[in-house]
Amino acid sequence: MLYMAAITAKRYNPHVKAQYERLLARGKCKMSALGAAMRKLVHLCFGVLKTRQPYQADYAVAR
Repeated sequence: MLYMAAITAKRYNPHVKAQYERLLARGKCKMSALGAAMRKLVHLCFGVLKTRQPYQADYAVAR
């Protein structure tokens, strides 16, 4: 199920798209980058369920 969600997210979700393109630029294969996109979606879903807050596309990423 996550495969098709990741395919769509890499086109429309700015955070997943940026991560996917960054991994491709570093030389990762497309399937590996897609696996990372699937993992990111799981983390986003877990965060939404854990905090019981709606998804915020403008969240700050701490570096």
